[in-house]
Amino acid sequence: MVSTADFKNGLIFEWDARIWQVVFFQHHKPGKGGAVMRCKLKNMKTGDFVERTFKSGESFREVEAMRRKKNFSYIDGDKAHFIDDENYEDMEIYKEQLGDQFGYLVEGLSCDALYLDGEYLTLMLPASVQLKVISTEPGVRGNTVSNTLKPATLETGIEVRVPLFINEGDTIKVDTRSQEYVERV
Repeated sequence: MVSTADFKNGLIFEWDARIWQVVFFQHHKPGKGGAVMRCKLKNMKTGDFVERTFKSGESFREVEAMRRKKNFSYIDGDKAHFIDDENYEDMEIYKEQLGDQFGYLVEGLSCDALYLDGEYLTLMLPASVQLKVISTEPGVRGNTVSNTLKPATLETGIEVRVPLFINEGDTIKVDTRSQEYVERV
């Protein structure tokens, strides 16, 4: 059993007959009444997010999820293929299951697959990936009064906002959680 006092980012638990992962949590003590834990939770089956407030001390069943290392291999239509590091089995995941993560897959990318009772739950990408800029508008000299951003299309087809000094052919680091530019590599 796990209580709200044990909450941390990434914790997986069962609540309301579903499996949830804590994405964000905040302990809150209002002026009147008992303390509460405000949480942003991710449904591990559907990928949906929900915000929920629990009373302090509430307990839940902790779920032990098994992690297996996978390497992204290639895309075949609307399916992504991953190779298991231990037994070299090929695993297919549909584009719909990956959602926004699909745009960060580059050949050889190492990630973790979460399994619950032998059933695949979700794929966890690294915090950031390095991608090459395929197209972007050139930055205009003298247009640097503030932190101005411009759109850039990356090698996987996704579009992110980058600073004006980024040019076509540059390699940049992108945060896979917030989908934002981090730095030029």
